[in-house]
Amino acid sequence: MPSTQVEPRPKAAEPERRPQAAPEFWRPFESLRREVNRLFEDFDGGLLRRALPTSLPFEPFLSRGLGAPAVDIVEQEKAFVITAELPGLTEKDVEIKATDDTLAIAGEKRTEQETSEADYQLCERRYGKFERRFSLPAGADASKIEARFANGVLTITLPKRPEAIRAERKIEIKAG
Repeated sequence: MPSTQVEPRPKAAEPERRPQAAPEFWRPFESLRREVNRLFEDFDGGLLRRALPTSLPFEPFLSRGLGAPAVDIVEQEKAFVITAELPGLTEKDVEIKATDDTLAIAGEKRTEQETSEADYQLCERRYGKFERRFSLPAGADASKIEARFANGVLTITLPKRPEAIRAERKIEIKAG
């Protein structure tokens, strides 16, 4: 008996399943969800904390609270320099304390007018107490810290101990 081969029939093409777009009335909630997620990332350091190297001599962003001043930290040859913007404050409004391993900047910005009489449309300026703490790098000499305050900018200089200053010498390059 001759054998007959039966070829399988091609299956009917199934429609490709794609996730359905949210109904129009849910879209504001999607935006709200994204915004809440972004806020939580900002709150715990999010991408910025993961992007920073773990061997920084200071812990700059980990201790920053709401209303705390933004700072720049620069390592120079013989010192570390911290610059903080403190607009609207004077040197009398700021206090700096140092221990062997920690530097703290604290202060308070007071309101300039009575808010009960004001009819604010928008108020973005922050008032109240703030404190910012830094772990000092091992090479800093906490006993020789100096601070200057001018035009709303606080500059703190943390000199390095002599043994922490890297000796550098120029190496001559020879041809051939």
